[in-house]
Amino acid sequence: MVITARALNRSTLARQLLLARAPLDVADGLKQVVALQAQQPASPYVALWNRLSGFSPADLDAAVSGFRAVKATLMRVTLHMVHATDYRAFREAVEPTLRGARLGDARFTASGLTAADAGALVPELLEFADRPRTTSDMQGWLEERLGAPLEPSAWRMLRQYVPLWHAPVDAPWLFDTRQTHVAASTRPVLADPDAAAAGLQALVRRYLAGFGPASVADVAQFALVQQSRVRAAVQALADELVSLEGPDGVVLYDIPGAPRPDEDTPAPPRLMAMWDSVLLAYADRGRVIPPAYRKHVIRRNGDVLPTLLVDGYVAGVWRPVGGGIEAGAFHPLPRHVWDELAAEARSLARLLADRDPGAYRRYDHWWAKGLPAAETRLLPPGP
Repeated sequence: MVITARALNRSTLARQLLLARAPLDVADGLKQVVALQAQQPASPYVALWNRLSGFSPADLDAAVSGFRAVKATLMRVTLHMVHATDYRAFREAVEPTLRGARLGDARFTASGLTAADAGALVPELLEFADRPRTTSDMQGWLEERLGAPLEPSAWRMLRQYVPLWHAPVDAPWLFDTRQTHVAASTRPVLADPDAAAAGLQALVRRYLAGFGPASVADVAQFALVQQSRVRAAVQALADELVSLEGPDGVVLYDIPGAPRPDEDTPAPPRLMAMWDSVLLAYADRGRVIPPAYRKHVIRRNGDVLPTLLVDGYVAGVWRPVGGGIEAGAFHPLPRHVWDELAAEARSLARLLADRDPGAYRRYDHWWAKGLPAAETRLLPPGP
């Protein structure tokens, strides 16, 4: 079976709950979308507001506080929020990547510590973190254990490797720069090739259910793992998957029976969060981001701006300003699309106003430097 580029776009939108908001609770919604990139504290809230009907930030607060939704360093060595039941398999899947990226980093090795030293420290550090501990608490404990100071950068590498969850703090979005951590209650097996292989197979299944159809390169990009590992996982799952021919003859894999809507299925406008997963989940990001706009949205330092999604594709960027939403479109949009974006903006502005109206203010410098908007409008929150 051959699937077109536009049909792939619609498959992504359907599985990511972006063709229509779904009547799911926060836990089930998070399970469906697989993972939400979470280094910006407001983004998981905005991401779920885009996807769930009747979304209440308080429901995500409760899931986070009860550790049903957990925030940890996972795919792409980046902070993600995932369902707690997914954490162990995902962490085992990316173990080789995290081990190399953090324990092999020059900032860690310069401390004189080795990967073997880290392996010996992990159980003790997790025991110390049996309840929420601040970064200074944990660094102090580690330096007492080592009998010598540890460079902050070396500690950061070790902390990001250890299976720790971010513990919520008293902040508008439950997380801020005052990082507090607690030991993961579902402990992954570390430095074990069999556990890593099994974890990657589980991650492939979950990724295809939430983002498929997709290629080996797509999975590797999403998780930041070697394509050879993904290929081995796909081969091990061969009896469970179907294959399709994508654009340019690329082989794509999928879960049998997963939704693949017709390419003409309508896609409503959305105001997407910073670093939204649909923008980053593929080797070919043209599935959602037109190539001409990629550099405007994904900045050289890694920032991924909040975007306008129109007809399923990135069409501009937005930011909160003065109690409303400033939207800049990269190409002219029809009046009815602006009307639909205004309705979205009213809802989003209310959500932000209750927590932090300037949630993304630290990124305003990108607007100050100039973005190539063909049209810019202030979308007021309205009544």
